[in-house]
Amino acid sequence: MATAIAAKFPLGQTVITPNALAGLTQADVLTALGRHAAGDWGDVNAEDWEENDRALQQGDRLLSAHQSAAGVKFWVITEWDRSVTTVLLPEDY
Repeated sequence: MATAIAAKFPLGQTVITPNALAGLTQADVLTALGRHAAGDWGDVNAEDWEENDRALQQGDRLLSAHQSAAGVKFWVITEWDRSVTTVLLPEDY
């Protein structure tokens, strides 16, 4: 049975870079987007986690880091105004 996780903020328009689209599965992306929207920042250090928590409250950009089932590292970034969330590989930045 699937459990719904409440989003802490809107993702806005969700986009993905061509490299991320080619290197990630749909399941990897959907899982990361769900975690990101719930305020789970993934594989970031404690300082970056705290910065994201602050940014969530103050309306700044949010970044979470993830790893696919195949070991591909990728990021999810939501812009400060919550208009767009981008899934990308670090080299796409």
